[in-house]
Amino acid sequence: MSLTAFDRSYDELRARWPEFTEELDVATPYGPTRVLAYGPADGSPLVLLPGGSATGLVWFANAPALGTRHRLYAVDLMGDAGRTSRQGTHLKNANDLMAWLDALLDGLGIPRAAVCGHSYGAWIAATYALHAPRRVERLALVDPTQVFAGFRPGYLMRALPTLIRPTEARARSFLAWETADAHPDETWQRLYALACTVPGRTFVTGRRPPAAELSMPVLVLLAERSRAHDAGKIAERARRVLREGEVTVLPGATHHSLPLTAPELLNARLLDFLDARHRMPGR
Repeated sequence: MSLTAFDRSYDELRARWPEFTEELDVATPYGPTRVLAYGPADGSPLVLLPGGSATGLVWFANAPALGTRHRLYAVDLMGDAGRTSRQGTHLKNANDLMAWLDALLDGLGIPRAAVCGHSYGAWIAATYALHAPRRVERLALVDPTQVFAGFRPGYLMRALPTLIRPTEARARSFLAWETADAHPDETWQRLYALACTVPGRTFVTGRRPPAAELSMPVLVLLAERSRAHDAGKIAERARRVLREGEVTVLPGATHHSLPLTAPELLNARLLDFLDARHRMPGR
């Protein structure tokens, strides 16, 4: 079977992951889920959930640092573009999405893990932390959407053409608008734009998770120049509602340029938060 342009771009970005990264296809009732595993086998597990159209490969710039102390599991989301296949039970609602993640962690043999999500992946991560709090040791939310507030109307209007009639050119134009001057990696930009055109993608969403009920330590990393929402307002709300939370605004970052643009600060903050010796300061 000949490779599509998306497959070729996927393989090109896959090559940017560190040596000894493993490719796992984990069986779930909803289909086999592609996971990239990297880091010491005995390292504490860290599950990485990407934003929509980003694929699990988006963490390539973070993996070398995060994988020094943790066993990383970067997931291609069920229903999105990537190497995860939809087979078996149809993913219809948020309950199915949570059951899929339960099955994924079971298949990986992970009873408890730190979970980090970006954008849509952060909504999934926060929703899962409320669904299965005993399985989520720590929760990191990278410029989360639909967790502390909704999208800016202007962002939705800009995204609409790509959502209704997706083409690579429209996805590129939208990405260029949101990431102006941030200059995300070109290989990833191409993969993102092609991912938007993959037919049959379905994103399961649900209600905004009640963040005040999150019982585990939570780190919120926000993009200073995010066009998806107002980072200052999100930071204020997150500090107000989280029981045990830290909030950091990453200078110069935009919503879609995370987590791969200037990853050093993000990596450092995330590693500090995940460190078992970490002490939660006052908010």
